[in-house]
Amino acid sequence: MEEAEAQQTRSIELEVEVQGTPEEVWRAMATGPGISSWYVPHEVAEHEGGDALARFGPGDDMLAPGRVAVWDPPNRIVFDGGPGADTGEPGAMAFEWRVEARAGGSCVVRLVNSGFGTGTDWDDQYDAMTEGWKLFMANLRLHLEHFAGRSATPCIPIAYWPGGRDDAWMRLLSGLGVEDLPAEGDPVDLGVPDGPRLVGRVAEVGPHHVLMLVDKPAPGTAFVAAEGVEGALMVSVWSYLYG
Repeated sequence: MEEAEAQQTRSIELEVEVQGTPEEVWRAMATGPGISSWYVPHEVAEHEGGDALARFGPGDDMLAPGRVAVWDPPNRIVFDGGPGADTGEPGAMAFEWRVEARAGGSCVVRLVNSGFGTGTDWDDQYDAMTEGWKLFMANLRLHLEHFAGRSATPCIPIAYWPGGRDDAWMRLLSGLGVEDLPAEGDPVDLGVPDGPRLVGRVAEVGPHHVLMLVDKPAPGTAFVAAEGVEGALMVSVWSYLYG
């Protein structure tokens, strides 16, 4: 019984409705330029068994190699850690994406991120990745609504800060020149004195994130966020610019 319980896993299951045909959505979900335009820089060999490589920051330690385990355009793609990764054990992560057409020119994108163990040791990781995926899927929605078929250049600076999340979030906003949390639709101008700025309007606001459509320095999307828990708290200012 103890061994069976140790092998139990759980999955994150999320969905978002996006604009576009299945073929347009598939390009955003299953190609390197498409994924790089709303998530992190990717290289994808576009066939079953092909290599997939994600970059989460500078340096080789921020590379995440993987494999295209299933390639079924424009309906379903699965990424995993490579041959031997489909063990079904905790830690054997897989990412399944499905595209389902809807009437009126939209699609539903469904994600199943499997491989999480159960118990308190896994809870923080499960919660953090659930929250992160919600943010990236909202960015995917913006990409397909405003920039379908185009490829963005991603910029994904992050830092790890001590202290509590609420305090880090307010310090991040203040450091970017935002004194009051904006509302959806508000104009926003983020940046530091004598440094680059992101100017546009707010598309979505959460307790610890702001997602925006960018006008300057080039059209695109961006978000600022404070994620994680004390001791593993990450702050980020990510942008995806088309120009």
